[in-house]
Amino acid sequence: MVEKLITLLAGFIIATISALGYVGIALLMAIESACVPLPSEIIMPFSGYLVFTGEMTLWAVALAGAVGCVLGSLVAYWVGAHGGRPLVEKYGKYVLISHHDLSLADRWFQKHGEITIFVGRLLPVVRTFIAFPAGVARMNLGRFNFYTFAGSLIWCYALGWIGMKLGEHWNTLGPYFHQFDAIIGIVLVAAISWYVWRHFKQVRTG
Repeated sequence: MVEKLITLLAGFIIATISALGYVGIALLMAIESACVPLPSEIIMPFSGYLVFTGEMTLWAVALAGAVGCVLGSLVAYWVGAHGGRPLVEKYGKYVLISHHDLSLADRWFQKHGEITIFVGRLLPVVRTFIAFPAGVARMNLGRFNFYTFAGSLIWCYALGWIGMKLGEHWNTLGPYFHQFDAIIGIVLVAAISWYVWRHFKQVRTG
């Protein structure tokens, strides 16, 4: 099931980038940064492969990805800033966001806000959801955009570079990439399962 899901996602990603080019990269990375778990670990390496084939350039790929991340993050930030706390207090339990999560986000951003955005953009899974608590905490928007762009540029460049370097061996390594995709899917499922368990544990204890 996990492998089928990853295969479908990979097909969607490849088709979008092939049809829309740099705009497709920006669109897909915007979706990922708007709290939708669309794996950049597939988006950017395939973009790097297109750099290898000569259809794109590495810096343009990285910039398109980073711009997309900023745009998608602004959506999540806006939702957090303008409806976050009331929405969580009223409907949070239905989307697995607890009062504890909200308080934790407030405390975290009061102490580590800026560096959290930068570092979070370099971490799988975390990077997808980091913008929402930043909005809830009302982090300065200018600094939020700067750190989002800086961290995302590094992330997108690194993954694009990996795809480019592996391009000449793409066919040989195909089966291993398939296994790697399955591992990504398993990690995502495990992370979501842990989050659900943690949420209900918090509800039971208080």
